[in-house]
Amino acid sequence: MKEKKGALEISFGWLFALIAGIVIIFLAIYFSSKLINSGQETVSAKTGKEIDALLNPLETSYETAQTTSITIPTETRIHNICDSAGNFGKQGIQLEQKSFNKWVKTDVNIFFENKYIFSDNETEGKTFYIFSKPFDFPFKIADLIYMTSSKKSYCFVDAPEEISQEIFNLNQSNLLIDNCAQNGIRICFNNENCDINVDLSSESVEKDGKIMYFAETGEGTSALMYAAIFSDKDAYECQIKRLMLRLEEISLLYKDKGMLIQKEGCDNNAGGSLDELSQLAGDLTSSSELGIVKTEADAITEINNAGDCLLW
Repeated sequence: MKEKKGALEISFGWLFALIAGIVIIFLAIYFSSKLINSGQETVSAKTGKEIDALLNPLETSYETAQTTSITIPTETRIHNICDSAGNFGKQGIQLEQKSFNKWVKTDVNIFFENKYIFSDNETEGKTFYIFSKPFDFPFKIADLIYMTSSKKSYCFVDAPEEISQEIFNLNQSNLLIDNCAQNGIRICFNNENCDINVDLSSESVEKDGKIMYFAETGEGTSALMYAAIFSDKDAYECQIKRLMLRLEEISLLYKDKGMLIQKEGCDNNAGGSLDELSQLAGDLTSSSELGIVKTEADAITEINNAGDCLLW
């Protein structure tokens, strides 16, 4: 009996040690996983803030395009999030970063209320190129920001001289003129045999079998043309709605400015037309209606330029 009792005690000791060991290993794995995820979220949030800091200098009053780049130590996916709900909608980015050869998607979303980023829904790489152009319709609405990965090259084929010169001046290594890389994305003008086709006469861009429309008042190449080239259709249409919401409100501010300067004896007859422009912008549902808004914007430009005092 004594021998059996001793054997039973040894069995329980080993069983306890085994259970305790399993618990310790489980807790170690659990807390290590939590620590890694927490660290990954911290890195992603920091990267998002760095992107925000880089985007701020691109918001400028200059009429020429501005460019910069960002290099991230780890392979990163940037998800473009656009929400057109509310007064002006929101621009967001969500980051995934590679950890132990796996993509880790965090719950960290970075949102901006005053930025308009045009890119694919998902952009992947370590180095990202960013350039911007001001969007006037007819007065300045916002600076549009275009984001691409160094993994993709874009080749502009037979582009008009003005566009070719602008691409050349940007000196952005993944934007090429005619000398296309073998796996590059070909952008053709008034030609239907490329990955992206730009029709300047109808002010439209065909990409992935879908058509996006652009328009801009004044002189120079269209900021919205570049936006359509570098965007997915869903992201593009969402950002167009956000820009029109902004136009809707700015038009009313200029109307109020016109009323104030009239009290000072300075005539400007754009008030009624600004009301109409605000209404058209607020009612816009897709980029196909931009031409209607542009017609009113061009008419307002003529009225403003003919006034005793300019509103913008």
